[in-house]
Amino acid sequence: MNYMDRLRRLRQQMHAQGLAALLVSEPHNRRYLSGFTGSAGVLLITHERQGIATDFRYYTQVHQQCPDWELFQVGRDFEGHLAHLLRELGVQGDRVGYEAAHVSVETWRRWSAAVGETATLVDTLGLVEQLRQVKDADELRALRRAIAIAESAWLQLLEVLRPGMSEREIAWQLERIMRTSGADAVAFPPIVASGPNGALPHAAPSERPIQAGEPLVLDFGCVVDGYCSDLTRTVCLGQPCDARYRELWQLVQEAQQAALRGLRAGLSGAEADRLARAVITTAGYGEYFGHGLGHGIGLATHEAPRLNPDSSDVLPAGAVVSVEPGIYLPDWGGVRIEDLVLIHPDGAEVLTQLPAMAVL
Repeated sequence: MNYMDRLRRLRQQMHAQGLAALLVSEPHNRRYLSGFTGSAGVLLITHERQGIATDFRYYTQVHQQCPDWELFQVGRDFEGHLAHLLRELGVQGDRVGYEAAHVSVETWRRWSAAVGETATLVDTLGLVEQLRQVKDADELRALRRAIAIAESAWLQLLEVLRPGMSEREIAWQLERIMRTSGADAVAFPPIVASGPNGALPHAAPSERPIQAGEPLVLDFGCVVDGYCSDLTRTVCLGQPCDARYRELWQLVQEAQQAALRGLRAGLSGAEADRLARAVITTAGYGEYFGHGLGHGIGLATHEAPRLNPDSSDVLPAGAVVSVEPGIYLPDWGGVRIEDLVLIHPDGAEVLTQLPAMAVL
């Protein structure tokens, strides 16, 4: 990963906001900028230097993962060392940014007291997250590998998927296959929602046995080198018991295809969302599509840019986003189809290779 280029771009953002230094504590942002995967630590970044303040558990790890970073051995007393570290980095009476979306009020209170008159703490929003939206070649390789493993898990699941299996059993099969196929972890607990449970977009798998002829929503993904995949398929095992199933499945697929045809860099998240929502709304099911069209994906399963009716995020070329329209009918079930796409200046490249199938 080209961490120094990421730092260069971040420092341009810092300069634009008049920040002499930035404290980075959000775990995904720490990893993005430095490669550090430890569970505790704060990055201290100025325009000339960069260091990681952490405790004994990670001293050796910092040397191994972050050769271009200074190690600040602060143990479990970051606040007690903070003013000294800032002065050591040449910060005196300057503006120092912190990540307001990650730092709690209590942590901010302690940091402010620790800094005293050494610097002025300034809240920032999305400095690193904005950079993370555009994926470089290394990130895309990891994402493609994570997608490939999830797709392979789906194909292997189809060999054993049968009526009578419980939702939890199917979820475990997906997780087991992804892990044994090379995934570092699951990106999120798999969603397996059969019959009426499918009306819950984020249903937790239960002991309910799946039935022939009912909708089955499966949403799953894995992590490779820190990067996540996320895909959803809705299927019916055998002939559907309700003719509405095919109608709704085809409508959701039509909405997704409309979005895939219209997505391109420069659209706002709200404009992207409308590409699919208009299809579902025109068909009379708008009130049953209650979530956004999609989200960015990378080190986090859900990250910027957001694709929903209220999003002013602008889709940049190089972002990877999900496209996942759905319809959810209470006491009946749901249909969702999700693929990941890479945004280009003049369109979108579908990264997911699996075809969507309504019936198995």
